Amino acid sequence: MGTDAPRTHRRVLAPILVGLLVTVLVVALGAAGLGVWTVQRSFPTTNGHVDLVGLDAPVEVLRDANGIPQVIAETDHDLFLAQGYVHAQDRFWEMDFRRHVTAGRLSEWFGSSQVGTDAFIRTLGWRAVAEAEYGLLDEPTRALYDAYAAGVNAYLDERSGADLSLEYAVLGLQRAGYEPEPWTAVDSIAWLKAMAWDLRSNLEDEIDRALLTTALTPAEVAALHPGYDFATMPTIIGGQPSAPASAGGPVALPEGASAAFAALRATLDGLPDLIGPAGGEIGSNSWVVSGALTDTGKPLLANDPHLGPTMPSIWVQMGLKCRVRSDACHYDVAGYTFSGLPGVIIGHNDRVAWGFTNLGPDVADLFVERVEGDTYELDGRMVALTVREEVIEVAGGDPVAIRVRSTARGPLVTDISPDFTAIAEGYPAATGQAEGAYELSLQWTALTPGTTAQAIFALDRAADWDGFRSAASMFDVPSQNLIYADVDGNIGYQAPGNIPIRAAGDGTLPLAGWTSANGWLGRVPFGDLPSELNPARGYIVTANNAVRADGPFLTADWDYGYRARAIEQGIRAHLDAGEPLTVERMADLQLDVADQNAAAFLEVIAGLDLDGDAARGAALLADWDARADADSAGAAYFAVFWRTLLDRMFSELPEQTRPTGGDRWYAVVGTLLQDPASPWWTDHRTDATGRDAVLASALAAAWTEAGDRLGSDPANWRWGRLHTLTLTNQSFGKSGIGPVEWLFNRGPYELGGGSGIVNAIAWDATEGYEVSWVPSMRMVVDLADFDRSRWINLTGASGHAFSPHYTDQTELWQAGETLPWAFSPEAVDEAELDTLELRPATG
Repeated sequence: MGTDAPRTHRRVLAPILVGLLVTVLVVALGAAGLGVWTVQRSFPTTNGHVDLVGLDAPVEVLRDANGIPQVIAETDHDLFLAQGYVHAQDRFWEMDFRRHVTAGRLSEWFGSSQVGTDAFIRTLGWRAVAEAEYGLLDEPTRALYDAYAAGVNAYLDERSGADLSLEYAVLGLQRAGYEPEPWTAVDSIAWLKAMAWDLRSNLEDEIDRALLTTALTPAEVAALHPGYDFATMPTIIGGQPSAPASAGGPVALPEGASAAFAALRATLDGLPDLIGPAGGEIGSNSWVVSGALTDTGKPLLANDPHLGPTMPSIWVQMGLKCRVRSDACHYDVAGYTFSGLPGVIIGHNDRVAWGFTNLGPDVADLFVERVEGDTYELDGRMVALTVREEVIEVAGGDPVAIRVRSTARGPLVTDISPDFTAIAEGYPAATGQAEGAYELSLQWTALTPGTTAQAIFALDRAADWDGFRSAASMFDVPSQNLIYADVDGNIGYQAPGNIPIRAAGDGTLPLAGWTSANGWLGRVPFGDLPSELNPARGYIVTANNAVRADGPFLTADWDYGYRARAIEQGIRAHLDAGEPLTVERMADLQLDVADQNAAAFLEVIAGLDLDGDAARGAALLADWDARADADSAGAAYFAVFWRTLLDRMFSELPEQTRPTGGDRWYAVVGTLLQDPASPWWTDHRTDATGRDAVLASALAAAWTEAGDRLGSDPANWRWGRLHTLTLTNQSFGKSGIGPVEWLFNRGPYELGGGSGIVNAIAWDATEGYEVSWVPSMRMVVDLADFDRSRWINLTGASGHAFSPHYTDQTELWQAGETLPWAFSPEAVDEAELDTLELRPATG
């Protein structure tokens, strides 16, 4: 992300620090046994029976030893009503927090510190788009969303305050008497906007380039944002290079514009990370292999989405089953769900399995607009801006009115902060444009009502490739790589999504908004999007790398392919050794920690003439296998060296563009390794120049830092001591108040892995070595026998602090282990530990 700006969940409690110190009493009460009652009172009922208004027939909720629920019903209506009830049982605080975020209402809870966040989200209008999408739903889909909401509200009718979740006891110190509003279908659909925002692809890259253009030449900017290497890196499917529209070009940015883009970047970085910090490390691995390459003769499918670590995990494992499949009940599906959203997002039904990785198309563009009053220029005439006013309610303060102005493309994001008005300074003189105010508008596909809300149910019901593609055709945002396997032995890939066709440019830099020559012409037709069924090679790998080199232009900012290459090499290594792929071998490949970036450096470092600490560092690396294992001294030292090198080479860049250390920087510096005399090889701390001198300087400095952090004896160095994960509650986890954080956070956990590595437990070099992104879950599905499939979650099924299922999967996840995934009725019954019957309420 390249910024030290504090994130929203780090500062939501700033206005109420004194009041929250009262929570120290929770710890004190624990000594008397009363604290146990306080934290356990919100634990859900998981045995016996509960009467629910709205059910047509009894529903069973079976939970296994890890608290993972299987919901069994007789109608679709009852199935999704029960899912809403069970989600609320385990995760309602998370759901309530998310809907406050997506509606721009955090200030109602946390006071004036959140007005900026709320203003930005209301400017984008997530809630309004969700309301429009609800209005477009077909009646059967709308009925399922409404049933889900009814289930949530049935649980709210039973409980309130701390009986819902411990967080409400803490919130009550700021908002005494708060009662959650009834859940609505729109609350569910709005979560899709948040998911789309956090997977919005290259908006940060676009801002990064804009900031760099104020300090560097176009050639230098291109060197720091290299294109995808189609010659050496794999594509998901084949083809020849394509190019975007060539007409038009970026705006010449004036002196003072950097402040506007820096302020916009800071605003984006300050938004809540609902699924993780934006950046190149948000991605995923997924791959599928045909039965010709497996031990059973049927396909295997693996998936591990890389998202920001949250407490609880973003995912909720669940099975949704009809007692008898019929015209009234259509589902037999299991997998990973989002609390607050009906259906299963990733998983399998009784016929097909699927996985997601972020496709990452460029679906958001910034435009520089010339504005006079409430009008903006377009093709030589002034056009009225659309204006609406909203009021943000603020806990402990006066309401704040905001005025949102939009062009036909999208909202003016520069209206949010006065800092953005810096874009106007010097603009006319720098560009020859007419006098006036220049502001930034954002065009983003997710602000157009779409059909993703319907796609989830269609995906859960898909029985074959045609049904799967039909579901994919409705998956507008966020655009994903969808991989597929079925019990008949087919494997496939489909790229869906609302992806714009541009009249000009490639979306990498802001364009002039005062001409329609720079607008969007429409969307790429679904039939033109990449798709593949049963490739001759027998496998499909997606890891956010380029899909294909030809076809419609999707983006200029792919992941650079290191993970995809390692996965393909791992698959081929087994095949070359005559070893069929198995569930166990697929799971082992998910844990691969080979560091290709390190391997590229080791060969160069081995040839340097070094002395002192640099020589000692080189000797340690000479004995290292370039694997980022948690217990590796070499991995720890190389990480310190890599961070040191980036800081010393690129510290003169604009602050918010400095290296995060991920795969883009592997490509940048990896290219420079082959050019020892490049002027980029300058150590701005010591003034050393040339590749060899700069590497020597960084090796010596890293040896000192590693010793300071880990002790003087390298035999005791471990990567995991630096590379730790603390699972942090999104709302209260970084309050700065120790007792509050103790209540909700867990860790630290020592981990291996890293950025651009298959086991993508990634870190941000601008912030330190701590974990910033993780495989948020791991699964391997066996199409020969679904009961042989394996899965794991980052935390546990429960969102209740101190529940036995709060983090009962975390240590297994840390060790790279998985759980059995019961699916058949027999396996589900055998795994059953708790049984709750939901009965129709009478009278």
